[in-house]
Amino acid sequence: MTIDISQHILRLKGQRVNEIELAEDGAKVIVQCSRDARRSAIDPATGKKGSINQHIRRQVNDIPFFGYPCVIEIELAQVFISKGERRIEACPFVDKGCRFTHRFCHLISGLCRHLSILAVSRHLGIRWETVKNIDKAYLMETLPALDPAQLAGLEYIGVDEVARAKGHDYMTVVYDMVGGHLIWVEAGRTAEVFSRFLKQLRPDTAHKIKAVSMDMGPAYQKAVRESLPMADIVFDRFHVMKNYSKAIHNQRRLEFRKADQSGKELMKGTHYLLLKNADKLNEKQSNKLQTLLESNSNLNTLYVLKEQLQALWSAPSFEGMSEQLENWCLIADQSHMLYLKKFAKSLRKHCVGICNYAKHKLTSARIEAGNVSIGMIRKRARGIRDTEYFKLKIRQSSIPDNQSMFYLKS
Repeated sequence: MTIDISQHILRLKGQRVNEIELAEDGAKVIVQCSRDARRSAIDPATGKKGSINQHIRRQVNDIPFFGYPCVIEIELAQVFISKGERRIEACPFVDKGCRFTHRFCHLISGLCRHLSILAVSRHLGIRWETVKNIDKAYLMETLPALDPAQLAGLEYIGVDEVARAKGHDYMTVVYDMVGGHLIWVEAGRTAEVFSRFLKQLRPDTAHKIKAVSMDMGPAYQKAVRESLPMADIVFDRFHVMKNYSKAIHNQRRLEFRKADQSGKELMKGTHYLLLKNADKLNEKQSNKLQTLLESNSNLNTLYVLKEQLQALWSAPSFEGMSEQLENWCLIADQSHMLYLKKFAKSLRKHCVGICNYAKHKLTSARIEAGNVSIGMIRKRARGIRDTEYFKLKIRQSSIPDNQSMFYLKS
């Protein structure tokens, strides 16, 4: 049984559709085409007209047709250029050597944005490696370039590191903290990697950057001090509080080891109660935390100092924040807790970068939002082995997905 469908719907430029039929085994739809004789034979290498030596038939996969896999049998001309020189003409809707139409590649890449490669592979009945290679090739062709030399109007930027998989192949990501979009991503997390980005900025763009948000790692600090000596470094609140949470965790573990059996029973299940803010606790959790703090003076001190530490970011000025930070460290120094003293020492070391928040009010919210998206990519893939592909997926995640009906693009 054949089906008559308008060529305007099928959009197979350069081909004449002869018939559309269901394969004998009922497993797929086959679109039989012949070359449009009105079309000139063009040499794909030189762009010049030539004569047709012979016709070549080949099969390509297209988007599913009413739930059936779809195969298009097309006819292409072998162009005669000169004696011993013949080339197959280009096809407008499929690349040379590819077995999938442009619109099918677009569909696959669109699905890969929201689903794992394995899920797309199983849904469309295509090999895992083929799905991944199609998505990678499509992203390389369609994603806008990230060229630092073309950037302008930057005032605040943020830099962070992300991993392709836990402990593997770290990447450096850079965000425009005002516009909120990704402006650069590269493999590695060294000072040299970040310096490569900063040195590509135009001088007038680099001079206008007021501050750079980052964690307290030394590599990115070195790059900023060398390439942007006039810009302030801002250590974001998230990483400061994260380091303090580690101090609480380590001290609680020490207190647990020292406690008797009743004390250990009391401390069980209180780890996250100590880390949470008081307004996030329900009544039962508040009562349990209060009982713990009343019975353990060290943990009580850590909890009170946590609330005082959070208040640092309410200081109206750099000087005021510096003074509050030093007072906090003096209290920490008077305690007998090693982990708390080590944290206070780190605060003093990074005092300027922490207190620069009061000058610029720069937070890492945009970076953390980007890292959540990157984490979703990593989770769906259970780690990505191809570092270059991971870079492309990071770039894709920073672009809003407003391409509904993406499968209609040829």
